[in-house]
Amino acid sequence: MPELPEVQTIVNDLNKKVKGSTITNVMTDWPKSFWRSPGGFNGFRKEVKGRKIIKIWRIGKNIIFDLSGNEEMLIHQKMTGHLLVGEWERRDGKWVSKQKGALAEKVNSYIRAMFFLSKGKMIAFSDMRKFGKILAVKKEDFKNLEDVKNIGPDPLTIKFNEFKSLISKKRGPIKKILMDQNIVSGIGNIYADEILFVAGIHPLVKTEKLNNEKLKRIFNAGKKILKKAVKLRGTSTYDYRDTAGKPGHYGEARLVYQRTGARCPNRCGGIIEKVKIGQRSAHFCPACQKL
Repeated sequence: MPELPEVQTIVNDLNKKVKGSTITNVMTDWPKSFWRSPGGFNGFRKEVKGRKIIKIWRIGKNIIFDLSGNEEMLIHQKMTGHLLVGEWERRDGKWVSKQKGALAEKVNSYIRAMFFLSKGKMIAFSDMRKFGKILAVKKEDFKNLEDVKNIGPDPLTIKFNEFKSLISKKRGPIKKILMDQNIVSGIGNIYADEILFVAGIHPLVKTEKLNNEKLKRIFNAGKKILKKAVKLRGTSTYDYRDTAGKPGHYGEARLVYQRTGARCPNRCGGIIEKVKIGQRSAHFCPACQKL
């Protein structure tokens, strides 16, 4: 699932490419993506058609479009969703990119919804596993959406004292707590591993054993890793792609995530290991991150 750096990359791209455009129409062959929107797909299309895109921003892993007429559109890419900007045409019942290159790759071809914009622009929502979510609501109802009303603060903007307070109130392995979207939003499996490695904290350490100094290390590592990953346009160890259909580059710089059996990048002599925490895996160096 795309995490904060991937979603922020998409948001940055969309603001450059489609901000100020007007949505002229929407088509879908998978209306279930819109089931959370009042009135389903037909209600969604009625609400967004003719609306101008004022700006695009992010809450955790949710992409938010501020539209004219006090309308908000929310898109959650879930596991395999890609938001792509380009030009497509229908051939034999399928959307085919008019542009050669990344947009034409198989990974970007599972198009479930197409947004037609003014000046000939198009936004495609490609989603191989069909878990993505798209909805539109009035601005006054937006804050009551379950997708956003209980979400935790953003790790890029949160202050240390608030971070410390939120983490200290929870009990359990620190990696699991970091991935709780009600504590801090946007961190998932990839960046939790990377953050804890930089902080020198074992992923199984219980939060009640973290003193002020260790919490500060996690806090600082979070900002460092997430900012670096945004700069490198996210991680594509799976199928994440940006709005041009291209992969991110943080995967080439990752330290421990999915590097089981590799030598520790700190050159401490340790070998990266993997351990299960619930249904998820955690990658760490046993020499640098002692339990």
